[in-house]
Amino acid sequence: MLATVVGILVVVVGLLLSIALHEVGHMVPAKRFGVRVSQYMVGFGPTLWSRRRGETEYGLKAIPLGGYVRMVGMFPPAPEGAKTSSSFFGQIVADARDASTEEIRPGEERRAFYNLSTPKKLVVMLGGPVMNLVIAAVLLLVVLVGIGVPTATTSVATVVPCVASGDATSGTAECTASDPESPAAAAGLRSGDTVVSFGGTDVESWDQLVGLIDDAAGEPTQVVVQRDGAQLELTLTPSEIERPRYDEDGSVVLDADGEPVTDPGGYVGISSAVERQPVPVSEVGTALGDQISATAAVVVTLPAQVVDVARSAFGEQERATTSIMGPVGAGRIAVDVATADASVMDRVATMLLLLSSLNIALFVFNLIPLLPLDGGHVVNALYEGAKRQLARLRGLPRPGPADVARMMPVAYVMFVALVGMGLLLVYADVVDPVTLG
Repeated sequence: MLATVVGILVVVVGLLLSIALHEVGHMVPAKRFGVRVSQYMVGFGPTLWSRRRGETEYGLKAIPLGGYVRMVGMFPPAPEGAKTSSSFFGQIVADARDASTEEIRPGEERRAFYNLSTPKKLVVMLGGPVMNLVIAAVLLLVVLVGIGVPTATTSVATVVPCVASGDATSGTAECTASDPESPAAAAGLRSGDTVVSFGGTDVESWDQLVGLIDDAAGEPTQVVVQRDGAQLELTLTPSEIERPRYDEDGSVVLDADGEPVTDPGGYVGISSAVERQPVPVSEVGTALGDQISATAAVVVTLPAQVVDVARSAFGEQERATTSIMGPVGAGRIAVDVATADASVMDRVATMLLLLSSLNIALFVFNLIPLLPLDGGHVVNALYEGAKRQLARLRGLPRPGPADVARMMPVAYVMFVALVGMGLLLVYADVVDPVTLG
């Protein structure tokens, strides 16, 4: 029960902190550039707590699924001579303009967001997503460099006692008199031995040792191991086997007839002891880039992903382990991690990687170039800057701010779509959750 509570708290608190810092990423540069920020809120719905400091109200709301910073003057007044449509969407545009301009105090027009230059608007709107990217990078740094990643070592974890069918090859069943000993058992290798050299070659990694075993298949080879503080020389003869060939993504290579492609190799019957070892700091950037690329690929195919979730939730289609999920699904994964039969350090590392993934998702998702997401404001700022540069090159008067309010109908449609997707994910995560496998 305690592990379950801890798992849920990690996700809830981690998500709230990620959202809070995301909004800080917007608020700090906005205030730095002189924009009046009237509200800083974490969550949506009814306000649970708030306190005013200076000209900003800071608060926490009941639904911890987002947050916002209310910057005065997000939308400029209607262009001169513009007509207000009486349609439903026209009224939405007009209401957005009125609400934005009503917040501007007399004499503080210069403090309106729409009066910022294009570079400053970009800094403000990208500040939130970049904050999530920084959080993800820090969490990855802690896990990869501080805690380390599971790495196969040159120490022997288990020795398979015999070569037979069934469970005997895994070392979990008793060998019979008719079963031949495994090469490792016959050579006298034991659990806890550390392989120092193989065939006269110093061994520095497990992958190197596997390659040396493959090259020595069928040949008696001298192996030096470290045991109880002393070095011991053994003679090991790897068995000749055919091993499947794998792609870079881990899938088995198939030939033209669909049969697995195999390569000759050696078998001795040992497994490696796995330890967490830190990686170079330079690899953190690579890992971060891989996460961003993978998340972006999911976002690009988001409509298809949502359809798959709906089919698994309401139909008989099995939900994939790579399926998108919401906060409820992330909470269930956190509970699975917290209650898993693993070391404390392994569980901590997995939790931190989960939070890192959530922040990468917030970073990528918020860059979708549609309002009300940050990417929509970024696109409008770039459009405004391009229009001003073009006018300058042509010797024309400087255009006014981009009429972002005209995009409010898109924002409303997006909001409804996001709410619908969120409800679907909550339902799917309850009735057909993603599991660790």
